Amino acid sequence: MDKPNMLILMADQMTCALTGAYGHPVVQTPVLERLCAEGVRFDAAYTPCPLCTPARSAMFSGRHVSRTRTYDNASVLPSDVPTFAHHLRVAGYQVVASGKMHFVGADQHHGLEARLTPDIYPADFSWTPQDEEYAAPDERSGRKAIAAMDAGPCEWSDQLSYDEDVHARALEFLRGWSGRRPFCLLVSYSHPHPPFLAPRRLWDLYEGREIPLPGLTDIAAAERSDMERWLHGFQGLSPADAADVDFLRRLHRAYYAMVSYVDEKVGELLGALERSGLRDSTAVIFLSDHGSMLGQRRMVQKRLFYEWSARVPLIASLPRLWPGGQCVQTPVSLLDLFPTLTDLAQAPAPLDVDGRSLMPLLAGQAAQDRAVISEYHGEGVPAPCFMVRRGRYKYTCAHGHGGELFDLAADPGEANNLAGRPELADVQSELHAAILEWFDPAAIAEDMIRSRSERLLMREAMRQGEPTRWDYRP
Repeated sequence: MDKPNMLILMADQMTCALTGAYGHPVVQTPVLERLCAEGVRFDAAYTPCPLCTPARSAMFSGRHVSRTRTYDNASVLPSDVPTFAHHLRVAGYQVVASGKMHFVGADQHHGLEARLTPDIYPADFSWTPQDEEYAAPDERSGRKAIAAMDAGPCEWSDQLSYDEDVHARALEFLRGWSGRRPFCLLVSYSHPHPPFLAPRRLWDLYEGREIPLPGLTDIAAAERSDMERWLHGFQGLSPADAADVDFLRRLHRAYYAMVSYVDEKVGELLGALERSGLRDSTAVIFLSDHGSMLGQRRMVQKRLFYEWSARVPLIASLPRLWPGGQCVQTPVSLLDLFPTLTDLAQAPAPLDVDGRSLMPLLAGQAAQDRAVISEYHGEGVPAPCFMVRRGRYKYTCAHGHGGELFDLAADPGEANNLAGRPELADVQSELHAAILEWFDPAAIAEDMIRSRSERLLMREAMRQGEPTRWDYRP
């Protein structure tokens, strides 16, 4: 088989549960549903970190975030870490990106041959966490949750302007592709990331439609894990806001519309492939960097390991190679993208990556037992936090603190913490051991604080005199 082209389509902060492609009864995503029918839907795909920069760095490098020290949204992926872009270029590919990369530092390519647009967020150390402590939002919602209060329709926004440019540049690339080399085009949209401002015509699409609010039962403070308690002060809803059904429905409706916006864009890109005669020779992969809480457990945004935040859509279609209509239940990770792409491209095998190729699963082969791990060491938490999913069980813990164990087959809403149950002691012990097999939490805790301190110093230095800027401009 000739080397296929690759079109990687990336949404920002899209949760599986709020797409028609993953079974939501109201959210309209007909293009993603068609992509599932033509390809493979992964029903248990997880982010390596429920935060933008670390997740993207892990996806590009195939390495866990603590290995590359990309702890938060102001962390630098080292330039000497090979990415899938480097490997694909060695294999003869033209590797191009349009849209949000969220790279921090002077290297704004990390193997990409070209970037077609600026980025939407700062590339310097502006967003370095400062180890703040956040009080529980008993009277007022947390700082990150307050942003959700403005959810609703808009005629135009900075985010819409950005994504329209991202989309136009991607279409321009496809229409002008020379054909001399196979391409890998990464198109990375900012939607449905906050602000929760939806294009009015798509907001109107859901006029009069029922807006179900699943899984919004509050968890008593005494039952919250330490990680949840820490982040509740950062992005939690006050009891009054969490009980405001009109607000929650407005928030969900705006998110529905933003998801439908991405679906439309995917459809237009697929149409461009079809009109150019490239659809059958192009592997199309749709994913998101992480998900989003939308009121579940009185939380908004990401950073948590609960399913709404950590589980992501992952759909892959190459009709001439992968049988259509498959649903893979085996847990997988965005770390697996790197070795999958190198397999598909017949590129040099990646060295020292933590992901595993999805090619056997895409070909319909039965999966062996896999443990999938995610980390979070960013703002809002004072200690490293980890998640491991194997089979039906998911275990989370914070270094030096307690953990949570969920049976996702019996309790998909994660309402019943089974940690400490004698009958599941072996399961919990095995999953905790899987974390320790990969990580040294004490060493990460020390380095996480050291990294923040160093970057805060450099942030101040870069603001003195002539400011140092790394923001990418084509």
